[in-house]
Amino acid sequence: MRVLIADDHELMRDALVLFLQNAGDIDVKTAGSVDEVCACIQKDDPYDLIILDFNMPGMNGLAGLTRTMNLGGGQRVALISGEATRNIAEQALNAGAAGFIPKSMPAKSMVNAVRFMASGEQYAPVDFMTTSELSTSNPLAEKLSRRELQMLKGLTEGKTNKEIARGLNIQEPTVKLHMKNLYRKIGAANRTRAALIAREAGLF
Repeated sequence: MRVLIADDHELMRDALVLFLQNAGDIDVKTAGSVDEVCACIQKDDPYDLIILDFNMPGMNGLAGLTRTMNLGGGQRVALISGEATRNIAEQALNAGAAGFIPKSMPAKSMVNAVRFMASGEQYAPVDFMTTSELSTSNPLAEKLSRRELQMLKGLTEGKTNKEIARGLNIQEPTVKLHMKNLYRKIGAANRTRAALIAREAGLF
């Protein structure tokens, strides 16, 4: 099986490659932008599946997904993201994407999802697609991604990074990365201040 993974974050890209290569029968190539993906499609043998990060250069929302799917007589392309909402996932699936993969998905489940999509099926995790979205009617919430809202909720509950990571089934370094982005967006210097800002804004 041949898979092309496109993500502009090298650390995340390497982790995804490791997950898939450990399966033993998946040949993985990587790219860092939609333009690189298009170049690979044009020069390489066909891929069984192409996985695009929602926020990488050239995506422009779902335009990059559509562009990639239409190349070379049609491609099986899936979307992967740690921030995209259920609404975006639904739009991608309706546009003909092979599937949607949250970056929080455990490695074994991700490998199974890739095999499923490469075989011609459409995939989306039931728990992600049926979980109600956290409220974004709040001005502060509107500044944040779904994952950053989850981080902020964890802070207001007094949870440590390790506890937040365990609850969301993601790695602790991923939590730290989201926390850094969260602090920057809401102007907080630390977790205590972030939790206070959330309380003052009427969140959670």
